[in-house]
Amino acid sequence: IMEELMCFHDVDIQWGNHDVDWMGAFCGNPACIANVLRIATSYNSFDVLEDGYGINLRPLSMFAQEVYGNDPCTCFTPHLWDKNIADSVEPELAAKMCKTISVMMWKLEGQLIRRHPEYGLEHRMLLHKVNLEKGEVEVDGKIYPMKDCNFPTVDWKDPYTLSEKEQELMDTLTYSFTHSKVLKKHIDFFFTHGSMYKIINHNILYHGCIPMTEDEEFLPLSTRDGEVSGKRLMDYCEQKCIEAYFMNEELDPNGKLYATDFFWYLWCGPKSPLFGKDKMTTFEHCFIEDTESHKESFNSYYKWIEKESYVDKIIQEFDEDPELSHIVNGHVPVKSKKGESPIKASGKLFIIDGGISKAYHSKTGIAGYTLIYDSKHLSLAKHKDFHKGEENTPEIQMVERMKTRIRIGETDKGIELRKQMTDLLDLLEAYQNGEIKEA
Repeated sequence: IMEELMCFHDVDIQWGNHDVDWMGAFCGNPACIANVLRIATSYNSFDVLEDGYGINLRPLSMFAQEVYGNDPCTCFTPHLWDKNIADSVEPELAAKMCKTISVMMWKLEGQLIRRHPEYGLEHRMLLHKVNLEKGEVEVDGKIYPMKDCNFPTVDWKDPYTLSEKEQELMDTLTYSFTHSKVLKKHIDFFFTHGSMYKIINHNILYHGCIPMTEDEEFLPLSTRDGEVSGKRLMDYCEQKCIEAYFMNEELDPNGKLYATDFFWYLWCGPKSPLFGKDKMTTFEHCFIEDTESHKESFNSYYKWIEKESYVDKIIQEFDEDPELSHIVNGHVPVKSKKGESPIKASGKLFIIDGGISKAYHSKTGIAGYTLIYDSKHLSLAKHKDFHKGEENTPEIQMVERMKTRIRIGETDKGIELRKQMTDLLDLLEAYQNGEIKEA
C-alpha cells in the first residue's frame, strides 16, 4: 500500500494510531516495536515484516520455542484472514511468538508508564496484579479468573523488568527496526506527506477525534509543557512526533526520549486524539473470559458529533467558517448493516473509515467509504467486499449539492495562484519603474 501511495502525484496522510505505532517503532520505542510485532504475529503478517521490511524474526521464533515449547499458547492463536503465501508460519509457532512478544510488551509498557506519571495510566499496569496461586487477576478493583497463568519469563518480585534474554532479543529487534531501509523510506514519506490534520478548501481532515469532556468542552492533556487541548493538542502532538524523528539525541537526550515515548501514548492513551477510547484492553482480551472486562468506552466526542452546534465549535476552533466547512473523520468503522450512518451533524461531519482492514468487514457489512468532493457535489461511495470476477461497483450517494458551482479561484489552489499572479505583477511593475534594474 505504501509503495502504491508513493507513486501518486498528489497525496496527503492524516496520521492514525497505527501509523504512529510504526513511526514510534522506527524511532526505537521498545513498547511500539513490541506492539507492532504483537499485531503482526497475531494476524499472520510475517511477510510484511520479513520480506517487506527485512525485520529478522528468527531470534524471536527461537526464543519463543525455547520458552513456550510445551505451551500451546491457545490464547494467542493467530487470526487468519488471508493465506500467507510469501512467508507462511505455522499457527502454533505464531501463537508462541505472539505470547512471547506480548509479555515483553506489557513489561515495556509498565516501564514507560512509570517514566511518565503525567499519563495517569498506573491502573493499566496489570502484571503485578496477577495472583498465580489462585489463577486470578485484579482489573479496576474486580477479580477475574485467568485462562492462562504460564509466565516463565516474569520475575514476580520485579514483573516489569525484562529478563536478560528478553533484553538481548529486544536489542536485536530494535536494531532491525531502526536500520530497515525500506521502513525508513516509508516513515520519511509519512513525515513529508503526513500530519495530525489538514485543512483544504475549508474541509478539516483528521483521523480520530478532538477529545472532549462530558460537558462538551475540549479535554486537556497534561504534559511536561503544560496542558493542551483542542487544536493546540493536535499541534502539540505533531510537534512531538517531529521532535522524536528529527531531534539530535546528543543535544537533548531527555527531550528525544520524551518525544519518542509519546508515540506510545498517541497509540493508546485515553486522551490521545488518535485513539479516542478510555483504555486498550489487550491484556483482558488475551487472559480473561468475561467480556465485560474487554469493554473500551469511546470518548464523549463520538456522542457529541451528532449535534450540529458541537461540530460548529470544533470548526471554529480551527478558525474555519461553520457555514462553509466540513469535518472528514476516520478511525471508527461504520456498522452500515446495523443502520449506522457516516453522515453526522446534518452533513457537517463525515466518518469514513477506508475499510482496508478485513477484520471489520463482518462487523460493518461493507468494505468502507470514500468521500468524493468536486465543484458541484459532495458524495459518498460505499464499497463492497472485493471479489474477482464479480460486480464490485460502489454505491454512490450524493450528500450535498453546492449552492453555486465552486470555481478554481475559490479553492486553496486558486488563492495560491492569485497570490503568485500578484507577486508577478508587482515584479513586472518594479522592472518598469526602474526599481529593479535588468542585468
